[in-house]
Formats: sequence, structure tokens, C-alpha cells
Amino acid sequence: MQRPCRITFVFISLFLVSSYGEETGNKVTNIGAIIDVDSRIGKEEKTALEIAVQNFNNDLRKLIEEQEVIAIIGLETWEEAALVADIGSRARVPVLSFAAPALITPSRWPFLVTMANGDFEQMKCIAATISSSNWKRVVVIYEDDAFGGDSGKLALLSEALRDVGSEIEYRLVLPPFSSVSNPNEVVQDELIKLFNVQSRVYIVLQSSLPMTIHLFEKAKEIGLVGRDSAWIITDTISNYFDSFNSSVISSMQGILGIKTYYDEGTNLYKTFYPQFRRTFRDENPEEDNFQPSINALRAYDSIRIVKQAMDSDENSPDSLLKNILSSNFTGLSGEIHFQQGKLSHDPILRIVNVIGRSYNELDFWLPGIGFSKNIGYVGNKSADFTGTVIWPDGSKLVPKGWAMPTNKKPMTIGVPARTAFEKFVKVDDGKHPGQKKYDGFCIELFYEVLTVLDYDLIYQFDPHNGTYDELVHKVYNKTYDAAVGDITILANRTTLVEFTQPYAASGLSMIVPVKPESSAWMFLKPFTTKMWFVTGSILIYTMFIVWFLEHQSNPDFRGPWNNQIGTVFWFTFSSIFFAHREKIYSNLTRVVVVVWLFVALILTSSYTASLTSMLTVQQLEPTVTDIEWLKRSNVKIGCDGDSFVRTYLEDVLKFKSYNIENVSSEYNYEGEFKSNHIAAAFLEVPYGKVFLNHYCKKFTTTAPTYTFGGLGFIFQKGSPIARDFSRAILKLSEDGTLISLEQKWFAPSPECSADVTEESKTNSLSIHSFWGLFLISVATSTVCLLLFLAYSLKRYWHHEEENNAGTLSLVDESVWNKAMRVAKCIYKGKVCVRGEVSAAPRVPVIYKWSSQTRDYDRSSSHISMENHEVKSQTESEIGIQLQAHN
Repeated sequence: MQRPCRITFVFISLFLVSSYGEETGNKVTNIGAIIDVDSRIGKEEKTALEIAVQNFNNDLRKLIEEQEVIAIIGLETWEEAALVADIGSRARVPVLSFAAPALITPSRWPFLVTMANGDFEQMKCIAATISSSNWKRVVVIYEDDAFGGDSGKLALLSEALRDVGSEIEYRLVLPPFSSVSNPNEVVQDELIKLFNVQSRVYIVLQSSLPMTIHLFEKAKEIGLVGRDSAWIITDTISNYFDSFNSSVISSMQGILGIKTYYDEGTNLYKTFYPQFRRTFRDENPEEDNFQPSINALRAYDSIRIVKQAMDSDENSPDSLLKNILSSNFTGLSGEIHFQQGKLSHDPILRIVNVIGRSYNELDFWLPGIGFSKNIGYVGNKSADFTGTVIWPDGSKLVPKGWAMPTNKKPMTIGVPARTAFEKFVKVDDGKHPGQKKYDGFCIELFYEVLTVLDYDLIYQFDPHNGTYDELVHKVYNKTYDAAVGDITILANRTTLVEFTQPYAASGLSMIVPVKPESSAWMFLKPFTTKMWFVTGSILIYTMFIVWFLEHQSNPDFRGPWNNQIGTVFWFTFSSIFFAHREKIYSNLTRVVVVVWLFVALILTSSYTASLTSMLTVQQLEPTVTDIEWLKRSNVKIGCDGDSFVRTYLEDVLKFKSYNIENVSSEYNYEGEFKSNHIAAAFLEVPYGKVFLNHYCKKFTTTAPTYTFGGLGFIFQKGSPIARDFSRAILKLSEDGTLISLEQKWFAPSPECSADVTEESKTNSLSIHSFWGLFLISVATSTVCLLLFLAYSLKRYWHHEEENNAGTLSLVDESVWNKAMRVAKCIYKGKVCVRGEVSAAPRVPVIYKWSSQTRDYDRSSSHISMENHEVKSQTESEIGIQLQAHN
């Protein structure tokens, strides 16, 4: 079976042919090669192919047209591979391609075998490099292919960049090199467009070798390869670093490239490399680089794949394709194993840096792991690129990746010229016509930030006579490079511009007039309600203890119940003011009273101090405290019409538009309140503080219920200057500079500086400040009560034992009667016998805790009479007991 040779637009093609002896029937395999090399093909691939042919078969066929083509090898660009793959599928000839698209559809090209990996891991590697350098916006450059696209690389790169928080700012599409008559002029015209783009991070996605040479030569000539710029190229270019001459390499100094890694330490490579070096030098004596590229190694491995596939007895195209796809070995380019028509393993990538006449190899990129200094050491991985790069300007500092301002093109910074609070930003006319003078807290903070930056920022201010939202949009549409002022950080604004670290907190506060606080019950305010309740409870408890300890021995605490209650209440309450006159007989009572007097001293002192403070310091209360009341009452409110507050009041707080008045200046709010034109004003917290620093006697504010992101400066999206400003603001905050500026610009007026603040107002005293004191008082009273009860019970039982000693057993007494006898003994100080309650002997000293000091106004005869009565009563009791026993 004879098949015609089919070749179409293939720049590197190897054809393996076989012929069969007509007479013997034996298969004789001959390998021939036809190589068409132009400027797009590296010379090292040609050398590698020639070596491969020599190793497998030294007998080259010159007339390839007379032989049957069984395989096509080469195709370094996908547009070439796609074209030849169609031909190969129709002719049923396997096509081994060195190029691969982003996505492969095996069913479309069943005879296509890709020796290269897809671009997914490479795009992830580029995105990770972008992220580690904190570049937020990039420019993508690629040469349009024959199909008018980028082979899917752009979509993969865009997705990978989004995953790391970056984006493509601009795409520069170069026309196909073959369609350009004057490449220098065309490339220069296209590159000049990049000066209007802020980003200086360029990713060359794909480009032919001649277009790449013109691209970098012109980019360096017009100044795009230099300070603050970064260039990254994919493996479609960097794989041919070894083929570039010194003039091309010199125009690519400092760029980063992604190369497919291959192991140079294998025995196979050590055998191949000397042959390649010797042959390449012989054929290209003018070249000074003798390193094979990855495609040269793939070319060598492709011959081995086809040779092994041909060793099978079956010789049909399907069997040859099946054998090719069944290959499983380690070649010069790495592991050779196919799955669905492409290499099954993900590539290991290397990040290289062009330096001098060659390049330095930096980090590895391991699939599924990330950056690493070594292969196989997962513990050495890093989320960021750690290699030391020499950038295009010769510096080791990471470029800004942004168009930094120059004297010819300074940064244009918008400043709000129509502000309600001039202490933040103020724009006045200068001494000369057209000249402006800028002042205020925000402007001075900007100057302080400039002193912290490690570079000079060339800028010019421009006054903005519009709303703050319009100012934000001017930065977004690149009318301004940045804006400096009291600009509130809002969620919808962050989608348009880049905010710095906030330098002031922000929220919405309600300013309302105040009136002096007055009340007929002011005397109750020094203590909280709970404090009054607990104090009263302690008073009553102490009163009970004093009465209980004194009523037996102290005649002042005896008598009718109403007299006892009145006396003990008067005694305890008057002791608060140290005005009591009743005498104390019991030492236990003295202990209780001493502790109580100490508690009373502390309470009265604290009460006096708190009440004095409340009466001498003017207490102001707001006239309005409820936002809902404002809406229900249908009264008017004021706000700054140039800020976002008016929209917030309408859309979020649901105020009616006709009830919202625009107040253009902070000095107009007082007049609006006096004329009762507005009942409340809504200001952001920083403005509210400034306002109250001057009108603290007339107005007050409620707590900010609605908070925002703070005040900050704004820059264009992706600007690295925003990050530098954020770091500078943090540094100024940490070293106290920011606080000093606030004290300078927002110091309260003399009237308010000595005034009481919300935090310093006197609050009612609570039980939390006195619970320890109360605990001591209660504990002391309770202990004294228990000691008194213990002694009384002891005396009672001792008396019982003496009365019952030597007598006959009496009828058991009920528990109730016994309890009543004990209670009466404790209450009256009398001991009762069974069947009769009689008074115990009354002696001057009732118990040992009593004081020896008492009233001795009783006569000695009176005492004798009492002793006689006691004796008679005792004898009568003994007689009754004897009769009962008989």
C-alpha cells in the first residue's frame, strides 16, 4: 500500500519512511529528514535532528517525495500545528507537535500528538510572580496568529490574575510579522501607545522570534525597558534564549522568563550534550552559545518515540499511532507518557533572569506547590517569589510597575475646593493671578507623608469645584492621578479607585441643640436606684441588730413596740449624721455601731461629693435623641450637600428629600438652628468633633450609629503609590505625628477646652463601688448577732441543768412549749420553768458581753427587794415541783 507524501507549511518536518522488498517481503526501515530552516527556527533544533537521524540511521534518503511519509515532527507554533494536524488527520499520518494550545480537543485531531504541555501552569506561575511583587495591573503584548487570536493563553492568564487580585489593564496586539512590510515602524507605533497606560508591567504572551527581536530593541530604544518597568516572557520566547545572539540579549537585560525545566544530570543528556556541542559548533562557528533548547530535546525524543513505535510488526497508521501514544520512558526532555494525545505530567518551570550575555536561573515553579528553591523539597516552598532579580534598570529593588511622575509629566492631584469644613481642606487665591494656596489638616498630612516616602514625588495640585463623588470619578477616568482631601471610604468608591489607609475614623452623627438638665428630684441622682435600695436594706438590718442586742439590758430600747421601733430607727438613722444620744450597754452593739458609723461616713462623703459635682457642673441634655421622631414629626434636617450624606439620608435612613436642607458651611449651622429652620444636622464624625469644639455650650451629638470606612486619599486602581502612602500614614500614626496634627488643627475653643466632656460628666454612684463596704457591715452585724444568740442559749441550758438537778423526772414538755420558753428567754432575758413562766433574776450584769457602765440610779434597797422577791419565787417553784412529784 502506497501513500503519497503530504507536506504543507511545515518548518521543521521529519519523515520516517519504510519500503518493502518486492521480492523478499522483508521490511527495510530507512529514516530520512527534510529540514527547512528560516529565521523563525532555532539552529540547535536542526543540529539535534541531525544527530537523532545519525544515531538511528546514517543512510539518509534524498528523494523524500519518492517515499511514503509515516510521521510529521516539529511545528513550534500552534497555528502551524493546527494546520498540519488537519492534513495529518485526513492522511492518517501522526503529527508530533512541539506546540500545544490552551485546550486540546482530541476528537478534532485524532492523529495529533503534542510533545508540549498546556499553558495552565505557566499562566499560574506568571500570576504568582505578579502577586509576589504586588503589581495590580499589567499590560499584555502578543502577536496575532494566523487565526486572529492568542491560542487561549489570554483567557487563562486573565483568570489566573483575577485569582491573585490583579487584572489586565491594556492589551497590545501586534500584527503577524509575515504581514508587516516595515516591522521597525509598526512596532514603534504600537509601543508608543503604552505611554498612555499607567501600568509598566509587560507580559509578552506569544511572539515569533523576529517580532520579539524588533519588539525589545524598540522598547529599549524608546525607554520602556528601564526604571520602574518589568518584563515577563513566556516559554515560547524564553526557550530560545540559547539561540539569541549578544545584540538581542543586550536589549532584554533584566527581563524575567519562564522556561520548561529539564534534567541535565541524566546519563542520556551527558551522552547527548557533547555530540550536540561539537556538531553545533562545526555548523555554526559564528554562534557563541551552544546550549540546546527544550524543543531540541523534544526533537530528539520524537525520533525515539517513532522509532520504538515502528519496531512493532503491525504497520498500519492506527497501530503506529497507538504505539506512539503508548510510549513510556524518560527522554532528554523529561517523562514521555501520553494521555488523551498530550503529555500526562505537568511541567516543572524555572524562572530565569536575563543578565549579561546569558541568564540566571532563579526559583522553580512546582505544579500544585508553588515557588521553591529546590526540586523535591516541598518544605522549602514559598508563596512568594524569592529569587534575587536584577531588573531592567540594574537595581535589585522591585520596580513600582507603574508610570511614575516626572518633571515633564508630574502627578496631577485633585483637591476639593468646595468644602464645608475648612480646617480639613481650604483653597484660597494666591498672591499672583491664577495661583492657588492650599491649606488644612489634609494638606499638611500630605506633606508629612512626602517626608516619609523613600523617593521624590513630583506633583501638582488642581482645585476641584464639584462634589466628592465627581472627584472620585475624575480619578477613575484618569483626569486626576490622585486626590487629596477629606474623602470618605465607601464600598462603591473602592470599586473605582484605590484608597489609602484611613487617617481618621468616620461615621454619621446627629448634631442637635441642648438644654440644661433640671429636676426636682436631683437630690436622688448621686446614687442609683439599686444603690438606694441596698443602702436602705443595710440600714434596716443594722437597726434590727442594734435593737436585738440592746432591748434586754438597755431601758431606752424597752417599752411598747411603737416606742422600741421609733427609738431604734431614730438611733440608727441619726448615727448617719453622728447625732445619736442613746447610750449603748452591750460591747457587741458597740462593734456593730462602729462599723456602721464607718459605712455612714463613707456614704455621706460620697453622696455629698457627687451631688455637689452634679449641681455645680452644668448638665446638658439633647433636645432630640430619636431619628424616628424626626421622620415622624416631618421636621427639616441639615447636611453637607456636596458629600454622600444627603444620598445616604434619602436612600438608607429614608428621610424625605424635601425635608433635607443643604448647608454649605460649618458657620451656617448655628443660624439654621437659631431660626428653627432645621431641628438636627447630620455630619460625619470628624466634622461633628470640629463643630462641637466651637459650639459645645449650645449643641451636642449622639453616638455614631452608622459607621463608614474612614477618611483617606485616593489613587488610580493598581497604583503602587497608594500602598506607599498607606505605609507612611501608619508610620505617622505610630510615631505620634498624626495625633500632633489633629491637636494642632482641631483643638477646642477656649470656651470648650475647660468645659466638661461627655466622658467627664458625673454619673450616679452604683453598688459596684461599695459592695465590699456593705459586705463588711453585714458580716460584722451577723457575727455579733450569732455570738449573742450563742451566749443566751448557753445561759439558758446552764440554768435548766441547775433547776433540774436532783429532782424527779417530770412529765415531758412539748417541743412548742420548749421553743417558746427558749424564745422568751432570749427576748426578755427571763428563764421559764415548766407550767409557769416566771421572770429570771434581774441582775445588773445580764451577760458577760454587757458593759460595766450603766445607770446606778437604783437604790440599794431596791436591789435588796428584788433579791428577796427572787428568793421567794425560787422557793415557791421548788414547792410546786415536790407536790407534782408526790
